[in-house]
Amino acid sequence: MSRDARLYPLRQTHVEPDDDALWNWAQNAQIGSRHQVQRPASEAELQRLIRESHGQIRVIGSKLSPGRMLHVSDDDVLLDLSALSGQLASDEQSVTFGGATPLEQVYRSLTEMNRMLASSPGVIAIQTLAGAMATGTHGQGLQQSSIADEALAIRMVLADGSVREFVRGDADFPAAQVSLGALGIVTAVTLRTQPFSIFTCHKYAVSADTLEEDLLRWNNDYPLSKAWWFVDDNLMHVWNAHEASDEERQRYEAQGRQVVEHEGDVDESLNDTIDQTLAHMHRDTQIEGKGGKQFRTVTRFRDFTDVTGDIYQLFCRGIAVPQINVEIGVPLAKTPAIIRRIKQWYAENRPHMHYPIILRCTGASSAWLSPAADQPTCFFGFVVYYADDGSLSQEGLHFLTEVEKLLAEEGGRPHWGKYYDEERYNWREIYPQWDTFRALRSQLDPNGRLGNDYITPLFD
Repeated sequence: MSRDARLYPLRQTHVEPDDDALWNWAQNAQIGSRHQVQRPASEAELQRLIRESHGQIRVIGSKLSPGRMLHVSDDDVLLDLSALSGQLASDEQSVTFGGATPLEQVYRSLTEMNRMLASSPGVIAIQTLAGAMATGTHGQGLQQSSIADEALAIRMVLADGSVREFVRGDADFPAAQVSLGALGIVTAVTLRTQPFSIFTCHKYAVSADTLEEDLLRWNNDYPLSKAWWFVDDNLMHVWNAHEASDEERQRYEAQGRQVVEHEGDVDESLNDTIDQTLAHMHRDTQIEGKGGKQFRTVTRFRDFTDVTGDIYQLFCRGIAVPQINVEIGVPLAKTPAIIRRIKQWYAENRPHMHYPIILRCTGASSAWLSPAADQPTCFFGFVVYYADDGSLSQEGLHFLTEVEKLLAEEGGRPHWGKYYDEERYNWREIYPQWDTFRALRSQLDPNGRLGNDYITPLFD
């Protein structure tokens, strides 16, 4: 297999319903066979299954991760933990959910309780809670970090079938927060909560000429900030949100807690750029007409206006569609210099831009293996969508390769649940607690049962 095919696999566009092969969500990698999937109905049944089985074990979750994270060999076990989901307990400060609870259910339950997480949501809500935490999923805003940073307790079934509860304050709790599934199988998570808030999101189209300074200012001035960089046109589309005013909150409640669009503020200034981006995407994906969810990720920027809503309505807006998604977190302090370097590289090479660069910043994470561990971080996100025939734009992939190389040289850390070239990173160098995590993994799983052909070499 070529290096590009391993990093950016082509997609199977048709899988027979009766095929025993089990694919990841994007259908670009087989992770095992359907007959290998076990579905324990309770934690006790999961414990028994682990004790009585042999070989390695991986949890399939929502299967959104690259296939190499999930794949097991023929004699190994794949776990579907969907029965271990839902709200389990709550008090005034926290709520406990089963590890397999989809994020959309977590957010819905919290909203119904007039509660919310302090962390901004990731954009895709079909992820499981345990999977989102294990890979370092995050939102946007320097006043918060990853979803895992809101955990108070993480309950796991370990490789020997015993149960261990990691509690905030324990010396090794930061290892359990972002663990890649390598320490144990998460069955329950207790999350700290805060009172429900409403936000007003201001949307702008501005020049990227001063992005180096603007990005830091936006993130310092607003609790939530996200930006899309249309490099070809030297333009930014920016979402900056703050808590809504009393009047905006009352209007939101009067509208049945539905998103309120601010009348009279429609901005058409980005429409030409949107048309150009759509033309590139149509060419790359070979899809004619308007069809395809991937195009809605861009057309939503047309005729934009300010909006008021809750944090999930405003920022959990991702559209799950097969793609190669690369996201690299770099130290916030280095971000202005990195932006200048990207501008210079773009001016010299004029690479093909399949999709705008997505910029999200977060505060430091307490999790040892979070890409934002111990430092405020700016995440640079890049997307190449699959064509209808399962192929990928070679120009788009070349761009991904080159920009990842640039960011890795700057001390970047890749998002664990997305696509990256592990050969570009010295894990021990970029993660100060790497060896401490490895030692804990060896203690909790001395036989490497919770690994696979990717996880085991990563740590061993």
